[in-house]
Amino acid sequence: MADAIRKTEAELALMRESGRLLASVFAYLDDWMAAGLSTLEINDRVERYIVDELGARPASKGQYGFEYVLNTSVNQVVCHGVPSAKKILKAGDIINVDITLEKGGFIADSSKMYMIGKVSPHARRLVDATYEAMWAGIRAVRPGATLGDVGLAIQAHAQSYGYSVVREYCGHGIGREMHEAPQVLHYGQAGTGTVLREGMTFTIEPMINQGKAAVRTLPDGWTVVTRDKRLSAQWEHTVAVTGDGFEVLTLRDEERFRLVDGE
Repeated sequence: MADAIRKTEAELALMRESGRLLASVFAYLDDWMAAGLSTLEINDRVERYIVDELGARPASKGQYGFEYVLNTSVNQVVCHGVPSAKKILKAGDIINVDITLEKGGFIADSSKMYMIGKVSPHARRLVDATYEAMWAGIRAVRPGATLGDVGLAIQAHAQSYGYSVVREYCGHGIGREMHEAPQVLHYGQAGTGTVLREGMTFTIEPMINQGKAAVRTLPDGWTVVTRDKRLSAQWEHTVAVTGDGFEVLTLRDEERFRLVDGE
């Protein structure tokens, strides 16, 4: 496997800007995500916002032949859900919206779960536990730690709730390319795997299933669903390794409290 690409301070500054812009896309989404929208309408509104309002490029469009600017993964969809005019959100749904954005030659990647209307307690529990699992992984990032430490932190948190970690898909290095080295598994053993060094940038994006970890891909070649048809959730941030810890490059305003007192 290729070595992880360590970014210079100038490159990190450009990645911070891409991350800041991507965080603003989610703030825009927050204002109007609701029942009655089609997932294609979400895609089209976000594309206009990224291109017309931010002057940036939706990096997913055209990547590997994908036609859309984001993924919309609803309920039992684990990842890579394809926007559709026929898929209408309804109260009780949970949906992951996964967006990439390129500005100044560097890409940011992030996803967020939305709970539509009143959702069941077990759906909310899964969404919240997956979010905390992602943050457990983020908090394990520091120079000298390993990706095994990150994966173990995520896995331990998810399994403490009785949930399972999807193993077929993982986080990844990111920068000028959407997918760079290293692969970031969401399970692992302490002290194993790539040793983290200042300047590394990668995504942490656990997919956590309510039931078993097994998944399958639908005939469209993109959409991945749980085999047991139970719910799945995912959250994602782009993270940089700093001299003494981590920096979340796609941090949203409502999350800044997590960075107080070393969190």
